[in-house]
Amino acid sequence: MKKRLSGKKIAKNIYASIKEDIELNNISLKLVILLIGNDPAAEYYVQNLEKKGLKIGIEIKTIILDISIDQRLLLEKIDALNNDNKVNAIMLQKPLPNHLDESEIIMKINPNKDVDAFHPLNMGNLVLDKQGFLPATPAAVLELIKYYEIETNGKHIVIVGRSDIVGKPLANLLLRKSETGNATVTVCHSRTKDLSFHTKQADILIAAIGKPLFIKSDMIKDNTIIIDVGVNQIKDVEKGYRYVGDVDYEACFEKVSSITPVPGGIGTITTAMLLNNVLFAYKIQNKN
Repeated sequence: MKKRLSGKKIAKNIYASIKEDIELNNISLKLVILLIGNDPAAEYYVQNLEKKGLKIGIEIKTIILDISIDQRLLLEKIDALNNDNKVNAIMLQKPLPNHLDESEIIMKINPNKDVDAFHPLNMGNLVLDKQGFLPATPAAVLELIKYYEIETNGKHIVIVGRSDIVGKPLANLLLRKSETGNATVTVCHSRTKDLSFHTKQADILIAAIGKPLFIKSDMIKDNTIIIDVGVNQIKDVEKGYRYVGDVDYEACFEKVSSITPVPGGIGTITTAMLLNNVLFAYKIQNKN
């Protein structure tokens, strides 16, 4: 196994597979993204999605909504997209303004168009090991594990972070009776006492806490495999800013068996897996 676990080749393979499927079956795919306000990080991510979609044959339309939009109007827009047969997938870009009820909004999205896999029906399918959408970031972690043939069977995997987007679904996926599962999983979070005690037990450490350079070399044991899910923007003297993960990559590199870089690691695969969910949505909607 390589020391540096790049996600670029994995993402490239996923994009090629999606494009081939679209061309062979002569299908049209459309993803609509709802972007509320003008968050720079969200705009950057959406623009990157649009570029990737254009290259592989997925139409991506971004609807930019005023940050002051009220709940009722947003729900009406989602309802219209649910009923539009030309729209295969709906994505609600986060973060949302505080005045909106996120739970009600997620419930409104048609589960068969919910490519983020946040709807309770999709989350339930994941927990019960039923077929359905997988959230893009946890799915990206599984793709990396599969590609690099990382052994998870019987291994102790420690996840730092308990979010609904990454930590919780990923823990369930790693517990599955599968080639990327059968692990013993510990989930740590902001209230975990003596965090280093737990991270030092990890055969595989997955950092998803959303704090730049949080995991230091003294928090891991020798030859740990680290999968860094975090993407954080920090100040840089030369460039103005740069992106780093939740792991102090430079400090940990010599001590670990393998580690994912940021950028160029899980985030790269995540974008590909989201677009793969658009193709999956089409197949669900046209399964007969």
